[in-house]
Amino acid sequence: MSKEEIKKTDLSHDLKRLSEIVDWFEEQQDIDIEKGLEKVKEASILIKGSKKRLTEIENEFEEIKKEIDTEEGENKERGNGDSIGNEGDI
Repeated sequence: MSKEEIKKTDLSHDLKRLSEIVDWFEEQQDIDIEKGLEKVKEASILIKGSKKRLTEIENEFEEIKKEIDTEEGENKERGNGDSIGNEGDI
């Protein structure tokens, strides 16, 4: 399993676990304070990890976008740019 697959699995697992914690709270009529505190602590750790991973994903998307923009700019400079969709070509 690659590093990316492990991270994806971890994020999916963490989000599923958060959903289970929410379900647990919703199902409780009388909440055991100690058990509730344990769940809140676990949720806090999961939320922090998920936010970090989502930031990493966002950064990866930004890098891909920059690569695409750079490639498009290089193609236009060489005259290989695609003229479809350019307003001046009408």
